[in-house]
Amino acid sequence: MDEEAVAATIEEVHSAGTAPVFYNNEQALRSTIRFAYLSCMDEFIKVDELASGIGYADVVYIPKKGSPMPILLLELKWNKTEDGAIRQIKKNQYPQVFQDYGSDVLLVGISYDVKSKKHTCKIEKWENT
Repeated sequence: MDEEAVAATIEEVHSAGTAPVFYNNEQALRSTIRFAYLSCMDEFIKVDELASGIGYADVVYIPKKGSPMPILLLELKWNKTEDGAIRQIKKNQYPQVFQDYGSDVLLVGISYDVKSKKHTCKIEKWENT
């Protein structure tokens, strides 16, 4: 739930692991998120473009059986806001696919600004209503 730490870590990994010629595109940001999976693959199963609600969630980390970790539902934005990413998740009802899963769901909006190269993050716990 530490939005600033998540944004700073993503920014650091994105900068260190992406060639300058490829840096400013959404796929480079997606690759950064994929790289993060290596550090948690014992706890999670990663799904790209999960069909859920009305559309596709960019990246979802589903905890493996017996794990106390929450589901992480990520929406990536390039030159848009992290708040917009959270709104998209809610509007398109991406978390509905996990309604009866029995685990907490964290909505994670990650944004990258091309001009400033600044990464931002918004994290909300999904309230199943």
